[in-house]
Amino acid sequence: MPKTGFDIVHRDPDFLIVNKDAEVLTIPDRFDPFKLNVYTKLKEEFGEIFIVHRLDRETSGILVFARNAEAHRALSMQFQERDSDKFYLALVNGRPYPAEAVIDKPIGPDPRGGNKMRIDHHGGKPSATAYETVEVYREYALIRLQLFTGRTHQVRVHMTSVGHPLAVDPVYGGGEYLYLSKIKGKRFNLKNGEAERPILNRVSLHAYQLAFDHPSSGERVDFSADPPKDFRTAVRQLQKWSAV
Repeated sequence: MPKTGFDIVHRDPDFLIVNKDAEVLTIPDRFDPFKLNVYTKLKEEFGEIFIVHRLDRETSGILVFARNAEAHRALSMQFQERDSDKFYLALVNGRPYPAEAVIDKPIGPDPRGGNKMRIDHHGGKPSATAYETVEVYREYALIRLQLFTGRTHQVRVHMTSVGHPLAVDPVYGGGEYLYLSKIKGKRFNLKNGEAERPILNRVSLHAYQLAFDHPSSGERVDFSADPPKDFRTAVRQLQKWSAV
């Protein structure tokens, strides 16, 4: 069976919940519309599909797509009015202090171009992220975040702004990869002639939980997806070799 880049977590007549792999686009690339993306694959299987929100290509995790116009309006309004709950897990550099806080800083495009964003107190859009520390290690921390807005690269920009970029995020100040040798230090041994492979080679961010009111019944529904293998492996190695 061909790999689609995501798993369907839930389906009903109003919406679909999917768990997206890292490095898979949410919607088609305007420069390469044939590149693997969730929207196109869902449309091929289910017909009419409406986009409610997006995840960065580098980020894994939970997404919702509406299946009819009425559900799309209801869900989009909840996301716009901050009535939905979006939670993420991230590995960051350092140990955040305070251990939990709300980052309320406007975000706008970086004038240097590209798809990069930055804190912009003059022209940026209001952006708010709450974080709490789950575990700390010698050089890293596992944090849980709640997004109250949905700006491009919001977690990455906000955590960099407080001095704790994602552990893997070369665009915003994190490392390009996470290696076991970095975690184990002098305890790490590699066979002669063997090249070390990273245990995490993409942005260390996973959207693990999403809650909102069902567009038809009004009942609060809650969906979650465990982090993928690469993220879990990184956390397990940090717990084993870098605990404090």
